[in-house]
Amino acid sequence: MVIRVTSSNAKPETEEKAYRQTPFRVFEDFFNDWVSRTARAGNSNDGFRPSVDIYEKEGNLVIKADVPGVDEKAIDLKLEGNVLTIRGDRKIDPEAENSTFFQVEGFYGGFSRSFRLPDSIDADKITANCRNGVLTVTVPSKPEAQPRTIKVG
Repeated sequence: MVIRVTSSNAKPETEEKAYRQTPFRVFEDFFNDWVSRTARAGNSNDGFRPSVDIYEKEGNLVIKADVPGVDEKAIDLKLEGNVLTIRGDRKIDPEAENSTFFQVEGFYGGFSRSFRLPDSIDADKITANCRNGVLTVTVPSKPEAQPRTIKVG
């Protein structure tokens, strides 16, 4: 017997009472899971939103965005104040444009991601490159102001 832990004050139920597996229930679970996966796949008009990793390495802030299928010439990077914005557009392959699709799991459309950068960045030395569908933006930090001793006298 499996006891289900709940966050409410209700009495715990056995797994058998809480969820009875029937042929209809199997179909319903499959259908509901498919609906949620389809909604997450961009068919809910959310558009393409690339995954981003941000980390610090050797004093530089590194931003890596997964942009498979996006032409690097179609990516626009803009720095306004301390906000870095990455914009682009992922288009359906021109060879497939007039085709009949049976399934589409890819994300397509315009995207925009913005990130607030720290005050200590050196905006003039930001670099970016795109290789194998990964956009890498390197944001160096300014050399920290070194404290100095001032002689009174």
